[in-house]
Amino acid sequence: MVTVPASALSHFRRFSLFNSPYAAHDRGCAIDLYPASDRAPSPVAGVVTDVRSVRAPPQPYAVAEDHLILIDTGDRVARILHVDPAVGPGDRVAVGDTLGETIRSGFFAPWVDDHVHLGFRDPDANPYRAAGSLPVTVDVPVRALDWDGSGTVREVGETYVVLDRPRHPDPGSWVGLAGAPGVVLDGGCPHYDGGGVLPAAGDATAVSVAGDRVGIAADRTVTWDDVTLRANGRPLTGLSLFVARDAGFGAKLVAPDHEFARGDRVRVSVTPS
Repeated sequence: MVTVPASALSHFRRFSLFNSPYAAHDRGCAIDLYPASDRAPSPVAGVVTDVRSVRAPPQPYAVAEDHLILIDTGDRVARILHVDPAVGPGDRVAVGDTLGETIRSGFFAPWVDDHVHLGFRDPDANPYRAAGSLPVTVDVPVRALDWDGSGTVREVGETYVVLDRPRHPDPGSWVGLAGAPGVVLDGGCPHYDGGGVLPAAGDATAVSVAGDRVGIAADRTVTWDDVTLRANGRPLTGLSLFVARDAGFGAKLVAPDHEFARGDRVRVSVTPS
């Protein structure tokens, strides 16, 4: 398992290990890092060994190509995606150096914010395959915030809304939505196949949203129950779950056909599908 240190995470406002439908994130084998601007800071130090363009799924809101940046960190090879590279083979980078600008990738669902994808391979492993990275963990404490499912719409996008609850009690520290006492939920609930928890839970720990069970955690991985999340009685695609340190943290509801406006009061509930 590879640990991403606090010094690297300090350059980003949010991160997620499990909020993705792609196999690269299975078992928390990659981490998505969300910068505060379109500048993409390097989360690792080392020497760039290769940069290549890769075809991304065609989306009307996305660029045609993504890019893979490989960095030799000494004991591992770091794989970085979703950045328009301003570096090339032979360049040496330090943590926090600019790799380029983030791009709107076709690998993103429309409700996903731009971010830097990071995974690690052993030196003798194929660094170009999408799957096969090592499990990742983080070296920061994460506080679990209780939430009763209520809030007021603070931010509106075409495919999502963000509520003002739960509020971040101490911006600058890392928090996430509680799924159980002391346990933070991560992932797309229930719209992606599975999710995760930080820190690792026991062998069979029930996790909940707004007081209602949504799945079972085993170690770091969550298997979602067959449930539907609703906002004021209307079905949601799901909840987008992540860890954040910025004051703008709040429950993010994935709802492509929503009719919510800023200031609307919302209550989220969970029902069996």
